[in-house]
Amino acid sequence: MHWKNLCLLAFMINGGAFAADSDMLLKPDRVFDGQNMRPDWVVLVRQNKIIEAGPMRFKLAADTRVIELKGMTLLPGLIEGHSHLLLHPYNEVSWDDQVLKESRAERVVRAANHAKATLKAGFTTVRDLGTEGAEYDDVGVKKAIEKGVIPGPRMIIATKALVAKGAYGPKSMNPDLDLPQGAAEVSGLEQVSQEVRSQIGKGADVIKVYADYRAGRDGESVPIFSVEEMSLMAKIANSGKRQLVAHASTPEGMLRAIEAGVSTIEHGDHGTPEVFKRMREKGVTLCPTLAAGDAIEQYRGWKKGIQPEPARILAKRQSFNQALQAGVSICMGGDVGVYAHGDNAREMELMVDYGMSAIDVLRSATSVNAQAFGYADRIGRIAPGLLADLVAIQGDPSQDIKLIRQVKLVMKDGKINP
Repeated sequence: MHWKNLCLLAFMINGGAFAADSDMLLKPDRVFDGQNMRPDWVVLVRQNKIIEAGPMRFKLAADTRVIELKGMTLLPGLIEGHSHLLLHPYNEVSWDDQVLKESRAERVVRAANHAKATLKAGFTTVRDLGTEGAEYDDVGVKKAIEKGVIPGPRMIIATKALVAKGAYGPKSMNPDLDLPQGAAEVSGLEQVSQEVRSQIGKGADVIKVYADYRAGRDGESVPIFSVEEMSLMAKIANSGKRQLVAHASTPEGMLRAIEAGVSTIEHGDHGTPEVFKRMREKGVTLCPTLAAGDAIEQYRGWKKGIQPEPARILAKRQSFNQALQAGVSICMGGDVGVYAHGDNAREMELMVDYGMSAIDVLRSATSVNAQAFGYADRIGRIAPGLLADLVAIQGDPSQDIKLIRQVKLVMKDGKINP
């Protein structure tokens, strides 16, 4: 950003000569409205809402603050579709050790830092899909952000994911030991009903289920819930205006989840053309989490860019392209926490590398995510009446997705993030 613009922003953030409730007019080179790139648009913000978006054909109040964003693209605040703020990269501390050896106090302090880094990277909303052993601590983090105690994005939270009893982890080599688990274990319809209702009561915005997991005889992934069990989860969640979303990587696990009424499939690594066709027919969105697999393979020793791509990466490329060819709606979510928070753009870069156009990736990270998650009436687009969650990027990321990292301004709820 030009130094004059930086000075102006600093002036405004510190109060300047403007009234606290003055309108703000943002003047970038172009506006991405969540669907299309719009040259010569401006955006007018009043308090925490967008009140005008389009060519400069409206009158301004005398005390309107004008923010010049020369050379920049203004976008809706980016939406991270699959995050775990209470986890940090597995090459720092393994998942098992985070769940078993890090105190919840430490994990919450880390989460506060993760939230700040996420917002700074231009992601004004995250769908956080499970505390992984930290009970309902995502509720507290969300409330702290809403109260202004800590900076961070809007949070759509799942609290504790649902797993079949005995299927998840951490696991002990000693069968006589029952270790604390990274999700809520349930067995049978009565426990399913009780757990979903309990999570809603504790503050869950969305219910997450593991449709399959590594519980096969030889450690392979197998379905762990029936269609009937997941249908009950969906019915209870939907009655409370919440979605059911599913971790699923096997064809059978994906199909069961689709038929049960989930809104999104997380991962979908081994999806087939037939499975993706059914997803399209049922309006189920895929959250592919490309960056998680990419990170894990590197943790295991793959030297990216030097060595050939491992079989897991090649298979993921294939399934991702099959989903695209089937016309499945694709959301942007990387499973952040497996890798560093604030590096959320890594997923967007991989989506382009794996075959999506940059403009479609921008749509996925804004309007597609908002629609898929049930928040399109509030976020995800630049349009009058929506919340003033906005991000200014140097250059045009629809031409080069890597520019999405060049964040020059972040506004959440009408306030500029320092």
